[in-house]
Amino acid sequence: MTKKEKKSFNQSLAEWKLFIYNPTTGEFLGRTAKSWVFYGFLAALFSFTMWAMLQTLNDEVPKYRDQIPSPGLTVFPKPVTALEYSFTVSDPESYKGYIEDLRKFLKPYESEEQKNLTACSDGALFEQKGPVYSACRFPLPLLQACSGVDDPDFGYSRGSPCVLVKMNRIIGLKPQGMPRIECTSKSENTATLSTYPFNGVIDLKYFPYYGKKLHVSYLQPLVAVQVSFNATSSTTNEVTVECKIDGSPNLKNQDDRDKFLGRVVFKVIARA
Repeated sequence: MTKKEKKSFNQSLAEWKLFIYNPTTGEFLGRTAKSWVFYGFLAALFSFTMWAMLQTLNDEVPKYRDQIPSPGLTVFPKPVTALEYSFTVSDPESYKGYIEDLRKFLKPYESEEQKNLTACSDGALFEQKGPVYSACRFPLPLLQACSGVDDPDFGYSRGSPCVLVKMNRIIGLKPQGMPRIECTSKSENTATLSTYPFNGVIDLKYFPYYGKKLHVSYLQPLVAVQVSFNATSSTTNEVTVECKIDGSPNLKNQDDRDKFLGRVVFKVIARA
């Protein structure tokens, strides 16, 4: 087998010139003028279709939204493993990440950060017509022992950890009644749960939400649950906590197709 002869520079250049324009067939970049017209038409049709579709979209509110009747619940700090908080009271490094996550999350809720927000009236929906949308203040002291003000360790150094619970945002949601987040222990006589604000109430003034672009400074209402173990074990204390939305007839906490709709379950494991 003989080795192929390498093309000279002039040969390669001639082939490229022929590819760019072939005077014999009239092809430009391998296609005839008729072919280029056809593909040009397809490109123009696609561009027009995209432009027409974009004209139907609202830059501030999504045109199509999930048909979710009720919001889900999210917990903070972020669990290291799936919805499980595990730490050792005598080892600050084991819960350092939880504390840092809580401090970072609560930074926008500090008084200085909320000075330009509105002191809204309690107990009523805060409906607005725009074009400027105000956000209501959420005073950090409402979280009491879990605010991080009096206890910068959020209870973790004492074996009574705090977990924040919030409802996911849904544009235009208007809860009825007196919505609250109810948290219960799934293990009897294992731990006492304290919720802040009292009874886990979420004030109606934080609704409706008008979207990220319109409601720029919006702060979501929070509920804190603090776990206090009833019996101090020399080894390990463990409890499973379930939090769910309650008190509002138009917010669901049970659905056959989505067992996590309006509720969240997490576990706390505290070692001595």
